[in-house]
Amino acid sequence: METGWLVLLSLALGLVIGAGFVILLHVAERRGNNAVTVASTAVPDGVDQVIDAIESAGLVIDPSNNVVKASSAAYGFGLVANGMLVRQEIKDMVAEVQRDGAPIVREVVIARGPFGDANVHLDVRAARLGSRYTLVLADDRTESYRLEETRRDFIANISHELKTPIGAIALLAEALEPASDDPEQVRRFARRMGTEAARLSQITREIIELSRLQATDVLAGATRIDLDAIVSSAVDQNHVVADARGMTLAVGGAKHVHVVGDEALLTLAVNNLVANAVQYSPDNSRIGIGVHHDDGVAEIVVTDQGIGIPEEDLPRVFERFFRVDQARSRNTGGTGLGLSIVKHIVQNHGGDIRAWSQIGQGSTFTIRLPEAGQTTAAPQGEKR
Repeated sequence: METGWLVLLSLALGLVIGAGFVILLHVAERRGNNAVTVASTAVPDGVDQVIDAIESAGLVIDPSNNVVKASSAAYGFGLVANGMLVRQEIKDMVAEVQRDGAPIVREVVIARGPFGDANVHLDVRAARLGSRYTLVLADDRTESYRLEETRRDFIANISHELKTPIGAIALLAEALEPASDDPEQVRRFARRMGTEAARLSQITREIIELSRLQATDVLAGATRIDLDAIVSSAVDQNHVVADARGMTLAVGGAKHVHVVGDEALLTLAVNNLVANAVQYSPDNSRIGIGVHHDDGVAEIVVTDQGIGIPEEDLPRVFERFFRVDQARSRNTGGTGLGLSIVKHIVQNHGGDIRAWSQIGQGSTFTIRLPEAGQTTAAPQGEKR
């Protein structure tokens, strides 16, 4: 009897021990699977596709700063090299996220290219991706910063330009009362006030024109235009001043070359070029206005025999308020906006403008526009 109980007890103990081994093996297997999962460098499901699809620079980084996945933009910005995150500012962000777990958003400025002659402004966001990885997204804000800088410069320039005629008018107004008994002085001050008021009006008008040119519907009423009419109108607007100084406005080149655009704006552009040529050329000189066309491109060329523009200043002559000679420009009434207006008009018409100059020999400005083909229909009727 006792032997039977001993057998049963032995069998029970064997079952318990066997079950224990099975449980231990199962736990060991689960721990092994978890260890494999932790050690794996695979990116979580779906992240690869997201990184490939987004326009931002996207990176997935492991705890050793190895880049597990990166978008093409990340390589373009130079954030990755040899599979490693190389920008220290972003490394610091990743380390902070890995330490504290909270997402971070910061502005990072990095040099563009090996010479560091230009900067890229990035809005960088870093956050945890699961328990192991860190996700970094960087958006390029360089263009926004450039536009903001341009806006600030424009406002500063406007303030400076308006201050000069306004200050002059205020001083002249103060001088009028003490000179009330001297009619000649009053007339002289009044003439000066008229000149400054006209200058103020011109600056205001050109600023409004620049703002209008930035509208998206500036060419909503585009028509087919004969460039003969554009050149003729621009010459008519300048011939009185040119004749008074003994200048010759010579028109030549091809006839009946057509473009599609806004006649008033193109006339303004050519008028500004001719007016500049008259303004900065010596008396009794010759100004040429020619029209050419070739291979679908129409050109309006204005050439003068003026003082010329230094080579280093040529790339800047189309900037707002830029003047080659500040003192001479103020004496001649220039605002520094004329060529900027020309550039905007031409670009709005799908063309470009080029400048050539040599000191003491003169300058040549060339407007290039798409030529209207013989079968091109005028959108709103045809101007001839």
